[in-house]
Amino acid sequence: MRTTTTRKRPATGLVALAAAALTATVLTHPAHAAGDTPTAAAGHLATQRAMDAAVAAGVPGVTAEARDADGVWKSASGVGDLATGAPRGDNDRFRVGSITNTFVAVVLLQMEAERKLSLDDTVERHLPGLVTGNGNDGSRITVRQLLNHTSGLTDYLADPAYVETYVLGDGYLQHRYDTLTPEARLRVAFSHAPQFEPGARHAFSHTNDILAALIVEKAGGRAYEDEVRERIIQPLRLEGTSHPGTSTGLPRPSSRDYAKLFAAQPDRIDDVTEVNGSQGWGDSDIISSAKDLNRFYGALLKGRLLPPRQLAKMKTTVANPDVPGSSYGLGIERLTLGCGTTLWYHDGGMLGSISLVAMTEDGSHRLAYNYNGSWGGETLVPILDAEFCEAPARTR
Repeated sequence: MRTTTTRKRPATGLVALAAAALTATVLTHPAHAAGDTPTAAAGHLATQRAMDAAVAAGVPGVTAEARDADGVWKSASGVGDLATGAPRGDNDRFRVGSITNTFVAVVLLQMEAERKLSLDDTVERHLPGLVTGNGNDGSRITVRQLLNHTSGLTDYLADPAYVETYVLGDGYLQHRYDTLTPEARLRVAFSHAPQFEPGARHAFSHTNDILAALIVEKAGGRAYEDEVRERIIQPLRLEGTSHPGTSTGLPRPSSRDYAKLFAAQPDRIDDVTEVNGSQGWGDSDIISSAKDLNRFYGALLKGRLLPPRQLAKMKTTVANPDVPGSSYGLGIERLTLGCGTTLWYHDGGMLGSISLVAMTEDGSHRLAYNYNGSWGGETLVPILDAEFCEAPARTR
């Protein structure tokens, strides 16, 4: 999660922490598949300890699922509701934040395979006149540069006025139920000059993701939600995955979400479970579960969603200057842990929720987990280390 503490994607997430952590540590198919056999907890004791440690450090609760050659391990730690003390559920649904990017990227790559678009198309070709002003120019930015975040476009969540109104403190509490259009958030981004020339380097920007979802709609001729549902959610039977539209709550089963909205009151914790889903349209709106994320990413890495040519393009990466050992592809990221294990992953953070899904190169060993609080990110990497570095050799 590549943001300052004033943005929705908390700076306490994996990407912001990995640079330090990596140097300090050794660092699907539908439900009837054979890999859905429940597995004993013994092979995941280190992961459970790392989850419990995150809760001991202050994270409200953690829910997780791991899949490997031996089957499926599900677990939870901590609480799902601070008011009632109800435990965190191991089948919880949650907002996945920027993991939404991977879904959008898969749809665009499928469309490329169908010759509905090219990654080398300009944004201007599909969204004429939209990216303009203050040096922003859609005719100089390609679809590929949106997906690998080399466009140079400013992140709308870096705008101080937007953050004050919709992300932190009293502004969030007053405006959490507002319906926002994608265009309204893009206008915020384009009120700023680009960060750099298109293609110069990688810098994560939610603005890219909104534009990518709009291109899905232009190329497909219907809502991006419909494309994701019919191309990914329904074929893979992702029963816990949905788009919220303008609804404000989470489908059950789920836990409450919590955030620290006031920098001057660091011990204050607010329930931020309810928020209008339109405020994350296209860049962070999808709701899912650990089970569904593992199934989705497993199907992706095993070649069930993309032809080989498009999957190879997705896995062609550019350097991520923020994280040693990490590079960013098209809606998916590559990371080598200190123990030598290489993972493909994506993280996602928003107020009240931090999520991460990671898997080995062939997709045979996967882990997805979520915090129902948007702090404590320093405990994310130890969970990865525990699962992929400390687990028995059979699971690597």
